[in-house]
Amino acid sequence: MFVTQILKSKATTGVLTIDPNASVADAVAELGARKIGALVVSTDGRRTAGILSERDVVRELGRAGQTVLDRTVGDLMTTDVQVCSPGDDAQAILARMTEGRFRHMPVEEDGLLVGMISLGDVVKARLSEVSMEKDALQAMIAGHG
Repeated sequence: MFVTQILKSKATTGVLTIDPNASVADAVAELGARKIGALVVSTDGRRTAGILSERDVVRELGRAGQTVLDRTVGDLMTTDVQVCSPGDDAQAILARMTEGRFRHMPVEEDGLLVGMISLGDVVKARLSEVSMEKDALQAMIAGHG
């Protein structure tokens, strides 16, 4: 299975982005309202400047207290962002996410943002794939019994 198939299976299309100059409070409100775990940080909605996850906020909240909400997204965002492309193999992406201990990955094509996948998206796709393989094997065995 490829990343493009995961993107097609997602209920939502497009990528939610936030400007690096937005407040962390605004980002937290967006994360909560959308029930998502991360936002791509972008000045133009097309290029990835960073990523801000729940973990980034909670980590800094624990360190600096509630004043973190008044800071900018650019202050907290992760700038060394792992990205993938639509043609990447989902199993390889799962391994990268697991090894890197992160749960969200922007999808870029020709340097432009085309989607976002989460660890949950990749696991769901892999479970679906394994289920289909199991059904096919059971059908083969039943046909030869």
